[in-house]
Amino acid sequence: MNRDKQLEWIAALLRAESTLALATSDEQGLPCAAPLFYLVDESLTLYWLSSSNSQHSRNLLRQPRVAATVYRSVENWKEVCGVQMRGRVTVVEDKARRQTLIDLYCQRFQLGLIFHLAIRQSTLYAFAPVFFRGIDNSKHFGWSFELALDRG
Repeated sequence: MNRDKQLEWIAALLRAESTLALATSDEQGLPCAAPLFYLVDESLTLYWLSSSNSQHSRNLLRQPRVAATVYRSVENWKEVCGVQMRGRVTVVEDKARRQTLIDLYCQRFQLGLIFHLAIRQSTLYAFAPVFFRGIDNSKHFGWSFELALDRG
């Protein structure tokens, strides 16, 4: 599979799913994982909202380099399909960009008025992966590819 097909495969999987598992490190360097709803844009940057008090948000303040995975929920090993990622997380500070992304997030996850106060108090994060490993057992057991992006 060439690079363009790999990028298309990753983008299709990320658009089809809604939850990522984010791996961070706590203050002792111990691994922590958190499931999060996300949005993905055309550059394969993933966005989510979290409380600044959550464990993963506190971990991100100390160490913004993370790993994450998105995968399909399946019952059979022959259907296992997902993407593992590594990269850096930043906070979206630009007010206009933040509002646009929050509107898209609320629309995608059908968050009504009840969540508006919580969302206004949440931090909007952007995860820019620089490494991807795609896995698809439907092709054959252990089928995978790796792709690195130069994000400057």
